[in-house]
Amino acid sequence: MLVNFGDCRIVIDNESSAEATIVRVDSANEYGILLEVIQVMIDLNLVIGKAYITSDGGWFMDVFNVTDKEGKKIKDEETLAQIEDYIRKSLGADSRYIPSRRRSVGVAAAADHNVIELMGTDRPGLLSEVSAVLASLKCNVVSAEIWTHKTRAAAVMRVTDEDTGLAVTDAERLERIRERLSYLLRGGDLSRGAAMAVSSGTATTHTERRLHQMMLDDGNYEQLQRQAPEQSQRPNVTVRNWNDKDYSVVTIRCKDRSKLLFDTVCTLTDLQYVVFHANIDAKDNQAYQEFYVRHVNGSPMNTETERLRVIQCLEAAIERRVSEGVKLELCTTDKVGLLSEVTRIFRENSLTVTRAEVTTRGRMAVNTFYVRGSAGEAVDQKTIDSIRQAIGQNLQVKGQPEPPEPQKKESPTWFLFANLFRPRSLYSFGLFMR
Repeated sequence: MLVNFGDCRIVIDNESSAEATIVRVDSANEYGILLEVIQVMIDLNLVIGKAYITSDGGWFMDVFNVTDKEGKKIKDEETLAQIEDYIRKSLGADSRYIPSRRRSVGVAAAADHNVIELMGTDRPGLLSEVSAVLASLKCNVVSAEIWTHKTRAAAVMRVTDEDTGLAVTDAERLERIRERLSYLLRGGDLSRGAAMAVSSGTATTHTERRLHQMMLDDGNYEQLQRQAPEQSQRPNVTVRNWNDKDYSVVTIRCKDRSKLLFDTVCTLTDLQYVVFHANIDAKDNQAYQEFYVRHVNGSPMNTETERLRVIQCLEAAIERRVSEGVKLELCTTDKVGLLSEVTRIFRENSLTVTRAEVTTRGRMAVNTFYVRGSAGEAVDQKTIDSIRQAIGQNLQVKGQPEPPEPQKKESPTWFLFANLFRPRSLYSFGLFMR
């Protein structure tokens, strides 16, 4: 399939490779164009196994080897047409809208919903509290994406008026929403209190990119220095300068996962670096990415401080989407207050949400939660059974809960002797702790 339009050509080739569909995009080069194309790929749930990028001069050429989530070539004609159509639209003159970066609590109105952005200190039960506040203010959450990383939490939520099903437009009511959520996010941490901002208009940034921007602006990457994970678990990110060509070469080696390339290119773009060449390869669950970049001002990274910041930001971008905990999927008939109800059940069972994606498809709510114990511990089967009983069999568990710890076997003689001399209150406490 060959499509030409203006200064752009899109070729979709299903013949050259036995393992993947090859998508080639040739276009006049503009800042951010690579991210636009990759964004289309992830929105269509495509997996990028390999990519070759070059954009010296005024022309840009990308070659992507893509499959579906099952690792198969894309043969569905409708999906192939969507790839071409979405890339073409993404490269249009008005596509690259980058709004001003808002602060901790923002409420923007579109025609049919409000967009609420939250940034604050994470704590157990925070999502439940936010959902309860919105429900009490008669706001229905129609979609949301929530990320946590280290001690911080970010969310982009789309809400509607419970009565009208449309956006909340009353200025006083919007102010109450901001005040309540700001107070909730502030908690006891006055040094990182919640600021407020309002933007108008219907254009918005891609949700996942916006979450990266919010955490980048928040300085989330700096916490890697204070709370570094084990070296074996960290992505390997290096930066060196190729002085002959005035490039900085960024190399990433880490465990492969969904949307990894989007996360790294998003971060480089938001740090205002232009990717001139790149080689991307993912094999045997390992990813290798190599980028040849310059700052938008045309220079490579000239200082150690700049180099370290890029490394920290990329490490954080890679880590913050890694989901910790048991994955729970809920597909059920949508109703007002559903998110508040479900997250309340999580909180009552001492679970905390580490990442969440909430969507509404017609009359159905399709929600995904990653949960751990409130102290960061793994979730056991008894807790899963309890929340499934409260929520219903529509809750599916993806991943294995932790098995209960085996109890030590004691000889009957020792067991009798121990209990004769063990204080009853301590014995009861010991059973409770187990």
